[in-house]
Amino acid sequence: MTGRERAALERLLDALERMRLDEYVEYVSNRRRMIGQNILYGLCRGLGFTLGFSVLGALLAVALRSLVVENIPLIGGFLAEVIHAIEARM
Repeated sequence: MTGRERAALERLLDALERMRLDEYVEYVSNRRRMIGQNILYGLCRGLGFTLGFSVLGALLAVALRSLVVENIPLIGGFLAEVIHAIEARM
């Protein structure tokens, strides 16, 4: 093996070590661990979406309520009906 080939091989090995390819292969080969982590990630993501949507929905309801209080023409009556429907379902 020439010095040039040896240098290229060492650069390739360094790149593979920096990519942590061995850890990735170990992770992918352990299906049970991979499935467990993906289920956990999915649950966390679903919880985040739910909490985010709830907060944004509550802020929207507060904003709509303030618009009804100000009694903006044409929009006020419609929003009042929407808020009463929401409160009836709660």
